[in-house]
Amino acid sequence: MRQVPGSAARFFLPALVLAVLAVVAPGVWGEDVGSFRFAYKHAAGDRYRILSTVHEEGYVNRKLSLRSEILNRIAVEVVEARGGTGRHRAVFQTAERALRTEPAVRSDGYAEGQSYQWEREYESEFQRDARGYITIDRRFYMPVVRNVPVFPDRDIKVGDSWSAEGHEMHDFRDSFGISEPYRIPFTANYTFLGEQEWKGRPYPAFSVSYRIFSEPNPVAGRIWPRRILGASDQRVFWDFALGQAVAYTETFRMIFELSDGRTVEYCGTAEAEIVESPRMDKEQAVRDINRDIADLGIADASARIVDEGITISLENVQFQAESAVLLPEERAKLAKISEILRRYPNRDILVGGHTALAGTEAGRMQLSQDRAASVAEYLIAGKVRGPERMVVRGYGAEKPLGDNRTEAGRRRNRRVEITILEN
Repeated sequence: MRQVPGSAARFFLPALVLAVLAVVAPGVWGEDVGSFRFAYKHAAGDRYRILSTVHEEGYVNRKLSLRSEILNRIAVEVVEARGGTGRHRAVFQTAERALRTEPAVRSDGYAEGQSYQWEREYESEFQRDARGYITIDRRFYMPVVRNVPVFPDRDIKVGDSWSAEGHEMHDFRDSFGISEPYRIPFTANYTFLGEQEWKGRPYPAFSVSYRIFSEPNPVAGRIWPRRILGASDQRVFWDFALGQAVAYTETFRMIFELSDGRTVEYCGTAEAEIVESPRMDKEQAVRDINRDIADLGIADASARIVDEGITISLENVQFQAESAVLLPEERAKLAKISEILRRYPNRDILVGGHTALAGTEAGRMQLSQDRAASVAEYLIAGKVRGPERMVVRGYGAEKPLGDNRTEAGRRRNRRVEITILEN
């Protein structure tokens, strides 16, 4: 769990990129040569996937409390477009890993802590008009940064600046016990920068900067912010041919002076980009994988179609007693599974751990997560995927395949599942 109260919300700030999935209206050029007219345009059925990475440090009373990387995956679909306004449905997933000066080495020789641990998933639905203003129900936490960017109703030349009101909506349920999204207003300042490079390619770009100083009224919760100070400086890279932002970078800093007397600060950098993958032919993929499992002689394994992609279930995975250290024969099985996974190099992977119904709920959850992480570290060490392409999640005994009252059922439930994600 995170150690810095208040940081849980800032981890999702790269959702800003969702707000810049704008399409330039017909007639991108303004009336004057060298000027541009920006406006949002939506088409029903448009789909986007956004991947963002945050490097963050957290401080409590000016003492370093954590250093971490946060991986956010955002999938968005325009479900309706009418009169210049698009209605969007989106899913936000986040995963995290703590950073160490030197990686710890486990008893089985593999580096520990390389994989990202799944944290939380949010669903959201909102509308956005032609200029960029968002209409969204109060119950949704995502996107965090709203009404950014907002384009002016005029032509824009390189060097032109404009301002518009925006706000952040934070999830302080875990940190402060505040039950509803917490609103922090600001004024965003924009400047059209002209051509800038992103990963070696030139794109039109604009900057977005805002400062926060707020002394809000108390709200119901265990703790509440008495004073909030913040700064965000971003650069958004645009592709006129695609009609949307392709990436953004950011530096940020947020300081909370809390009602219990503590001062919490977190700061860092973030970047995000749109990542496209062709749709997976799940039916063909599951046939191919099950054939490969049979040809390679992988026991207690099978593949099936799930909403997220294709899941390979490894039942009755054997570890050293009461530990997450794989037995040698299981590493041999994973070596064969690695051959299959390498045939789908453009797909991210979710490794899920499952247990039988034994012990406490908390113990089952921790053990399932540790064992999933053990499998993930093996795959990372074998260069099947880099750590940024793999997420670990523990389910405990929440999703049984068999009857926990029988030994055969418990064998099925003690499993690790590797999902090749649709992305």
